[in-house]
Amino acid sequence: MKKLRVAVVGFGHLGRWHADKVSVLEASELAYIVEPFEQAQAKAKEAHPNTIVTTEVKDIIGKVDAAIVVTPTSFHYDVVKELLLNDIHVFCEKPMTSTPEQAVDIGEILEKKNLVFQVGHSERCHQIWERRDEFSKYFEEAPTARLNRVASFKGRATDVDVVQDLMIHDIDLLLYLFRERPVSLSSKGYKIRTDKWDHVSTDFTFKSGLRANITVSRNHVKEMRNLEVTNKCGTLFFDLFENKLLVGSGDAQEDFVQEIPYEKRDHLLIEQEKFYNSILNGDDIFVDFSAGINAVELIDKVLLSLDTEKEILL
Repeated sequence: MKKLRVAVVGFGHLGRWHADKVSVLEASELAYIVEPFEQAQAKAKEAHPNTIVTTEVKDIIGKVDAAIVVTPTSFHYDVVKELLLNDIHVFCEKPMTSTPEQAVDIGEILEKKNLVFQVGHSERCHQIWERRDEFSKYFEEAPTARLNRVASFKGRATDVDVVQDLMIHDIDLLLYLFRERPVSLSSKGYKIRTDKWDHVSTDFTFKSGLRANITVSRNHVKEMRNLEVTNKCGTLFFDLFENKLLVGSGDAQEDFVQEIPYEKRDHLLIEQEKFYNSILNGDDIFVDFSAGINAVELIDKVLLSLDTEKEILL
């Protein structure tokens, strides 16, 4: 089996995990790690002694088939653009770019290239989503939905606000699971630990009648990741931290609460496998450019609502 020569660009918290996955998968060989900071370089060399560690993206041009971009968000656009222009397949962690304008530019490059470009929306990898059709009645008939993703302050990803850091996960999930785009949104937020938004709550309305709220915080007292969906049929509560679904049925003949645990998966490993299969076998791209730009565009509107303190029509 042909092994793809892969570079990991960025060896921070998430980059280390990605490098480990590249090393263990049969389809990939960790050929390069690109990391500009000396301390992180030392850690990369210690963890992967047989991999070339370099400081700039230009050092890997013409030497790898694919790259995984795990830099801070503010560097995504420049790094991704350079890689694509040099015919390297790209898996970019979310968000794909900092602004919609940058995303459009990336899209124009992709139209001229026969390359795989995948975005890292890893929350799509939960096993329970494969069973969505079993619970489809809860997603219909104008439900309400609440998504919470909150944690204590960790000091990471402070180059961006909590919307780009955390809410983007749930915006993508909202679009993915409910299969429609909102028609308006309204946001409220607070700058607590940094000079950027650290706690944000956004209400979304949809043409179908769906109403959804996403609340994210990096200054919370406990860690939670969950999705609650309620309509006349009852309630679904997806605990994405504990990997279980609680079903509160509206049927008087059924037990009120049913607990359904599901398999905990290695999301980064799954994402990389799908990325390599798209390159080698022509499989559909797991999270493609279209999904990536949809999330970036909505993030931009959430930030606009925060800055103007107004409802935004979409």
